[in-house]
Amino acid sequence: MEQTTNALDLSLLVWPGAALALAGVVGILACVRSVMKARNAGLPDAEMVAHMQKMGAWNMAALGVSAIGLALVVIGLLLG
Repeated sequence: MEQTTNALDLSLLVWPGAALALAGVVGILACVRSVMKARNAGLPDAEMVAHMQKMGAWNMAALGVSAIGLALVVIGLLLG
């Protein structure tokens, strides 16, 4: 007799999670590139501080996206 289940296959979370983690890493690298570009441009202090604050927010968002992606990969591997 064949056994069928209607359970969700959580291993399907691995590849989307990896893509999300990779997108987060790309975002972090883009933030680093933007800050290095602004630093080399010799911006005045006020503009540099404003740029760094903006990039800090984007960097935290990219880190969050990367963490969510890694969490999906772990869940997919452990429960899939």
